[in-house]
This record gives sequence, structure tokens and C-alpha cells, in this order.
Amino acid sequence: MKSVFLKSICAGAGMLAAFLFFTSCKSPDTKKETTDSAAGRAIWTAQQANDWYGKQPWYVGANFLPSTAINQLEMWQAATFDTATIDKELGWAQSIGMNVMRVFLHDLVFDNDAPGFYERINKFLEIADRHHIKILFTIFDSCWDPFPKAGQQRDPKPFVHNSGWVQSPGQLALKDSTEYPRLEKYVKSIVGKFAQDNRIIGWDVWNEPDNMTGASYQKAELPNKVALVLPLLKKTFEWARSVNPSQPLTSGIWAGNWQSDSTLKPIEKLQLEESDIISFHSYDDSATLHKKINELKRYNRPIWCTEYMARPNKSTFQSSLPVAKPDKVAMINWGFVDGKSQTIYPWDSWTKKYTAEPPLWFHDIFHKDGTPYKPEETAFIKMMTGR
Repeated sequence: MKSVFLKSICAGAGMLAAFLFFTSCKSPDTKKETTDSAAGRAIWTAQQANDWYGKQPWYVGANFLPSTAINQLEMWQAATFDTATIDKELGWAQSIGMNVMRVFLHDLVFDNDAPGFYERINKFLEIADRHHIKILFTIFDSCWDPFPKAGQQRDPKPFVHNSGWVQSPGQLALKDSTEYPRLEKYVKSIVGKFAQDNRIIGWDVWNEPDNMTGASYQKAELPNKVALVLPLLKKTFEWARSVNPSQPLTSGIWAGNWQSDSTLKPIEKLQLEESDIISFHSYDDSATLHKKINELKRYNRPIWCTEYMARPNKSTFQSSLPVAKPDKVAMINWGFVDGKSQTIYPWDSWTKKYTAEPPLWFHDIFHKDGTPYKPEETAFIKMMTGR
């Protein structure tokens, strides 16, 4: 989900105040093999993580949003929950050998209709299971519009990448500590409800938590956003573990220098140390992807690439999947069907005017009618997955 504009990371003022609010937080450097028993299960040891992954297949899939939804709210709210499109498009995923989808949730859907949200999540899992697809749910997300609003969502801005995607929690909740008990309830309730559900392969606790949204919304972002997110991310991991999920927790690092522990930002250290399995993003060529995988091997845990594939960046299925498969690195590309998210357009569509389909799609695999954008790509995915 990142862009060339999205590497502006703000330490910001207010770090001390945010940490004082969370007086129960441990240092990100704390050894993570044990936790207080009252806080739920411990972070998995490397041995536990590898034993779990040894029983899993190689996972290949996409970040999934039905083509009829502009964002997470439109996907999950009762009025626009489109099971027919979900079933059809997950069928296309199954047909090319995909066996996992990463799917974003949203706290406002839970707030407005928790029982209905549970039912719709269960229905979605039923559909995915029929297609033999596991689901990696993402709980929070720091990307794009910081002012989500429940209810009817706006129409897409023509020719603009992810013009309607929204953050969770939104800025108003993030800067108001009285909202945090509400967020805690959301995390514990959703993870707790599905903590033993084997249709869910894992929980991605927070997508790109230090993303300052670059050219799209950076002027509207809080200057101390990262300072607020950091302790809340720590608590989110703790909230999720407190309900004893059988599935692994993770949060993917995405922009920085991962060569050694000393080059990591504090939030990256936290993400890596709190995660049961390691996840990362890489919209890069094959050599850079290979380098990133090798850098993360030092943690001796399963590695998942939960975002990749931007064709103009030389990040393609043909360049990436052969690099990942020998080490069983799970690969989940951004974009599936060309739809209301409009991610066939590049990140720079926020600053550069497009008036027609780009000469090379940025993301996405299928047209709305189910025909592949590049038949050679879907043939290659089938070959790599043994479909």
C-alpha cells in the first residue's frame, strides 16, 4: 500500500505523553519469550512458529477487496456486503492456485453493528473456505484517508489510486485516549470471537503503522502520529494475545533499513519483536526482494511478504515468486480485480493527472469480467502454485 511518497516518517512531539498513558507497556527491546499469564498467551517462540509453519503449504494470494467496494467500510457494512461478487472473485483466485487472501477489517463497522459484523465475517469465511482459501485479517491500518465515516461511502475520484481507502482507527480516535477502551473492545471481541477458527491463518495487527500518507493526506496528518501509534500498536498486540488466539500475530515492516537490529526504527523493532511470524512489504525488483528476505532470516521465523507487485517498479509475479518459493516465503500481492479501488493507476495519480487507463497496470490481476489483464501472468501463477 505504500508509495514513493510514503516514506516520510515522523517521530514527532508527544512521544513521552503517549508512553505515559500506556504505563503498562514494556520496552520494545524486552525479551519476548514470556508474558504475564493474566495477559493471555505468550508470543510464540521461534520453535513454535516454525513448528506451526512446517504444517502449512506455501501460501500465495492477494490483498482482497471485492471490485464493488471502494474501501473496508463498503466491503463490510450490511447495505453493501456483496456476497455474490466475493464468491465469484474468490473463485477466480482459486482457479489460479491462490490459497490465501489478506483482508482488512474496520473498527467503525464493529462499533455500529457488532453482531452483524460477526455474521458477515463468518459468511465471508464460509465463502473463502469453499474455495480452499485461508484468510489473514488486518485489524488496523495507517494508510490513506485519516477521517473514516461510517455509512454510504463516496464515489471514486476518477483515475486516482485508492481514492476512497480509509484508516482505522481514524485520526479523531487516535488522538483521543478516551477512545482507546473502544478500540480495545473491538480488538478483543473480533480476535476472541474467531480465536480458534482454522479458516483464519493469522492476524495482521496493524498495516504500515508509521505511514504518514505522503502526497495523498500528509497535510492533514497529525505531526505526532507515529508517537501516538507506537504505544497503541504495543497494546494492540497485547489485546489480541489476551484472548489466546490459535493463529499467529504479525505486523509487517515496510520502509527502512533492515540490515541489522541497530538500523531498525523503534516501531520496526516493536513490530518484529511482538510478531509470532515475520511479515514485510516489498514493491521492488527481484534482487531487492531477495536481499530483504535474507535480512529477515536472522529472526529464524516464518517470513510472509504481505504486499508486493507493482509492475512499473519491476515487481512482478515472474520476478518475485521464484525468489520466494525456495524459502517458502508467503507471497500476497496488492490488488486482485480492477474495481472501485482503482489500483490499476499508480501511486503518483495523487499528484499527476491521468485521463485514461495507464499504459501498464500498476496493481490488479483481473478485469471485472474475469479475464486476466495479462494471461501470461495467470499462467505463471498457476505453474508456480501447481494449479
